[in-house]
Amino acid sequence: MKKSIIEDQSFQNINFSITPFASTEFEYCRFQNCHFAQTDLANFSFVDCSFEGCDLSNAKLMKTTLNDVRFTNCKMLGIHFENCSEFLFSVSFEASTLNFSSFYQRQLKKTVFKACSLQEVDFTDADLSGAVFDDCNLEKALFENSNLEKADLRSALNFSIDPDRNRINQARFDRNSLAGLLGKYNLRIS
Repeated sequence: MKKSIIEDQSFQNINFSITPFASTEFEYCRFQNCHFAQTDLANFSFVDCSFEGCDLSNAKLMKTTLNDVRFTNCKMLGIHFENCSEFLFSVSFEASTLNFSSFYQRQLKKTVFKACSLQEVDFTDADLSGAVFDDCNLEKALFENSNLEKADLRSALNFSIDPDRNRINQARFDRNSLAGLLGKYNLRIS
């Protein structure tokens, strides 16, 4: 079945969990204050789209394409980004809440997370090389076998990253946050 294509449209204050679209490709679209919580977006495509002030909590993204998609001031609890299509996966996040989400094995090279809450987010086996965590709360975020080479965590808060279990070559950290790298040693740093 061929997807319908919607281009250059703006959607405001729509509850997509009540009035869903069939599998659709959105290009250059803007979603403002829309509700997608628990909506099944399987096989949808979003290309060069922006989401502003939207709630996408627990949305189902099985084989969903996210290509150059920007999320600003969005609530995105419990999203499994690892289920998205890998092809051209490219996202950025600003002032958004992604708590309890998962980026397991996701390619996130140079992805920007700005002023986001990333509490208990799973970054296991993710490629975060060159990623930026600008003023982000990473409390209880899971980094296991993650590639953080050249990532910028200078203003990240509450992270715990084991250098023996992750690649951190040339990653940038603030000297005041080094405790986040030494947690397993149970040191008292003052």
